Amino acid sequence: MSLAVTADQHALAQSVAAFARKIAPLSQTREHLSEYAAGSAPAEVWTALCEQGLHALHLPAEHGGDDCGLATLAVAVEQLSTAMFPGPYLSTVTASALAMAARAQSLLADFGTGMTGAVVTGPNLRATREGDGWVVAGVSDPALGLPGAGRVVVRAAVAGNCAASLWFWFSPGELGRPAPDSSVPVGEPPLPIGSTASIRFTTAEAVDLTRSLGRAEFDVYPVDAARVLDGIDPAVAELWTTTLAAAEATGICRWCLDTTVEYIRVRHQFGRPIGSFQAVQHKAALMLVRADVASAVTWDATRAETQPTPQRLLAAANAALTVLPAAIDQAVDCVSLLGGIGFTWEHDAHLYWRRAIALAALAGGEDAAARALGERALLDERDFSFVAADTLPGLRTTVGTTLDAVAAMPDDEILSEGWSPARGGRRRARLTAAGLVAPHWPSPYGLDAGPAEQAVIAEEFARRGLRQPELGIGAWVLPTLIEHGDDAQRAQFVTATMLGDIIWCQLFSEPGAGSDLAGLSTAARKVEGGWIINGQKVWNSQAQDADWAVCLARTDADAPQHAGLTYFLIPMNAEGVDVRPLRQVTGIWEFNEVFLDEVFVPDNQVVAQPGDGWRIAVTTLSNERVAMGSATFGHGSSTLVRRLLESGDHTGTRDDAVRVLGRNTALELSVAALNLRDVVARMNDMADGNGSSNSIKKVWNAIAQRDAARALASILGPRATIGHPEQPYTFDFLGLPAILFGGGTIEIQLNIIARRVLRLPR
Repeated sequence: MSLAVTADQHALAQSVAAFARKIAPLSQTREHLSEYAAGSAPAEVWTALCEQGLHALHLPAEHGGDDCGLATLAVAVEQLSTAMFPGPYLSTVTASALAMAARAQSLLADFGTGMTGAVVTGPNLRATREGDGWVVAGVSDPALGLPGAGRVVVRAAVAGNCAASLWFWFSPGELGRPAPDSSVPVGEPPLPIGSTASIRFTTAEAVDLTRSLGRAEFDVYPVDAARVLDGIDPAVAELWTTTLAAAEATGICRWCLDTTVEYIRVRHQFGRPIGSFQAVQHKAALMLVRADVASAVTWDATRAETQPTPQRLLAAANAALTVLPAAIDQAVDCVSLLGGIGFTWEHDAHLYWRRAIALAALAGGEDAAARALGERALLDERDFSFVAADTLPGLRTTVGTTLDAVAAMPDDEILSEGWSPARGGRRRARLTAAGLVAPHWPSPYGLDAGPAEQAVIAEEFARRGLRQPELGIGAWVLPTLIEHGDDAQRAQFVTATMLGDIIWCQLFSEPGAGSDLAGLSTAARKVEGGWIINGQKVWNSQAQDADWAVCLARTDADAPQHAGLTYFLIPMNAEGVDVRPLRQVTGIWEFNEVFLDEVFVPDNQVVAQPGDGWRIAVTTLSNERVAMGSATFGHGSSTLVRRLLESGDHTGTRDDAVRVLGRNTALELSVAALNLRDVVARMNDMADGNGSSNSIKKVWNAIAQRDAARALASILGPRATIGHPEQPYTFDFLGLPAILFGGGTIEIQLNIIARRVLRLPR
């Protein structure tokens, strides 16, 4: 999925992509690499871009802009990056965004007319008070687009107060530099500047061959008071700078994915397309996951434009840590799957790889981003709400009245722990009657609540410190019965489960058919009035507490695998049902194996018709409540890392632990961003129609928790030797397989993505 989540943004993306292909095809760009490196690109390319208004999408209307905001500008940046659009676009829109933050009207007017720009920063730039003004000295970091820039925005640290910055701008042309459209050959000595304007420029040989790079050296340069940019919020500057770079990185990720998939579909080895090899399929599927994560995190950063400062800093640091390195990894995987052809100068892959390297380097690197996010995560949490406080006031009032009454009631009694939800009670009964146990379900069981309604209801629960009831496996089973069951089945099971009177388990997996449900061997033979079932099921969560089970069994051995299955409802106290615990490596009993020995199931406990089992089972596995809000990991959570930091019980330095907190927070935020973007896309009728969303989220959630748990373990030191549940750290790591296996292993999900989403050959 691209950054476009509305119909208007999607139309813009298509338009920009078509424009870039027409005006600056890569074959043409390659002919002018030396000119782009010198900052003297062919004028017609930049002129065409400005004629389309792409340079001013975000600028105020009085300066020729569209007032579109960060999100829409990021869509354009992504599409231009996908096309490897050359020249100073990124540096210019970044500089003009900073001018906008400072409300610098004359500078904005220049950018509105198509003036190119650059941003110059670096830790060695120092601003010192001199009388009523400032002087600046030092050498900048490499600055994108500096050679050839018409306007340059500079940030220098204030001497004696490195937390403060002086922002100002200057025009190289006024200082004796050639005009932006003049040619400055690469490798020529820096041009002399007038003695009152002590700035020297050097042009660097850039890794990114499609744009210029240079340094500015200030030798006690006096800053004109009229050129000082007051009022730039550091968080705003960080958010726009990082998010626009991340938008470019998402474009790189998308191009690398598309190029790789196109190639492996047609490249043959050993008489087959290499895209049919599972190892290749898995790597390509992971590239899709990486591209989607990068897109979601960048999209989330655009949301922060209208949020408070802490949210901007969290989102920017997460984009820097998650998205920019991802583009490098994506490019490397692209080259790897292209093989030798991808390692040639003639192939375009290295141009994207080079740009990815440059983007990540200019942002300061992963460690700095991890540190920044870790420090911020000690203070704040990312806000993933997406409805305003005044959204759906009537629903808020109705729900609030019910919840106020519920809050005044005593807590419901919990008769079992672990997976099992609370049993019946007055609170649960009131919530069930109001449709608030599962508000996304249809009436009369729920409220037919869409994403916005669900968000409002969740906020009202949270405002009162109440938790929505959990249904466990019932959350998957009941929608299936509502859709496919008969009236008697719905009457018997749905409300009772919502009240907490029935707990469910799922008897699908078998010793010889785990993820391959179509290969199961549990058999049901027809007898008078019903069916006799024999077989063994395994990995059955909650079976030890369950009252009822949904069971998939083979009723027609002669039919094709998928066609011979039937969906049964089985009471767990039926004669012949034997539940045996499977103790996990943690010592806890959550899984079970269930033996079915001549278990009789009456005809009225078959859902739909015999042979419909596969179709119904797929419905069961796909029924999930809309995932909203922050993602709290069961393994490797930032909460545990934060606890170690607060107690000081971690090994290594505080900085080591802070960076782990940053990385684990980034993983959590990326999962939450995937969830929320999926919700918003659905609300806008922009969801992917290929079914990729759930598989991508499952894969990334498993990978993220795996990596987070490992990172947490790395800072435990001797504490890792303690395995008692009261010391949850190593216990947390040992419980990880439940996430890696649940809902289908990573490898099975990658197979699904490769074949059903990327449509790679079998």
